[in-house]
Amino acid sequence: MSRHLMRFAAAAIALGLALPAVAASAPAVRVTLEQALATYERGDLPAAERQFRQLSQQGLALGDYNLAMMHLRSEVPKPDPRFARSLLVRAAGRGLVRAELALGQFHEQGEDGRPDLVQAQSWYLKAAEHGSVDAQVAVATAFYLGRGAAKDFAQAAQWYREAAKGGDVGAQYLIASMYESGLGVERDLRLARYWYDIAARNGDEAAPYKLKAVDDALAADAGTV
Repeated sequence: MSRHLMRFAAAAIALGLALPAVAASAPAVRVTLEQALATYERGDLPAAERQFRQLSQQGLALGDYNLAMMHLRSEVPKPDPRFARSLLVRAAGRGLVRAELALGQFHEQGEDGRPDLVQAQSWYLKAAEHGSVDAQVAVATAFYLGRGAAKDFAQAAQWYREAAKGGDVGAQYLIASMYESGLGVERDLRLARYWYDIAARNGDEAAPYKLKAVDDALAADAGTV
């Protein structure tokens, strides 16, 4: 299990510039957002910063978020992690789940010079509850390892299961392993097999071997009945 946990122990979630999920209804704001993203893609960072700042001042959560990302990536003349955090908090308050996830990473990595795993877990949990699969993995791993939260295998299993349902292959393997061993859940080889099979189909290299081992165990159990 350690190889899979290593993927998540740091919970280093890559943050990219956010695109609008849907076309907005106000043409002026919509065009400006598209302009800002296009400007950024062209590499004109000073102009992109101005445009994202304008969007932020207009109350657009994606303006807050993208401006924050530019500060955290040192893509502005005077990067300010604390200003970036304030922008992310405002974007999160405006309902942007991506910003909650980013705040979890901000505190976990100590972007302001002070890692705070408790604060990281708090923000990851908010994003997880709002459906972020990456955050669900981060929350599960924190509970599994006792990083930023008391070690709680039942909570770890709950969130790995949610992330597994959301399609995360590593989480699919890990929840299978927990069902196989009875860690945090009642031992259930059939559920272990179910999740190992899904992980294997999704490309996890270790899952096929575990799937065979569980099949052998199920066959042995059937033979003793």
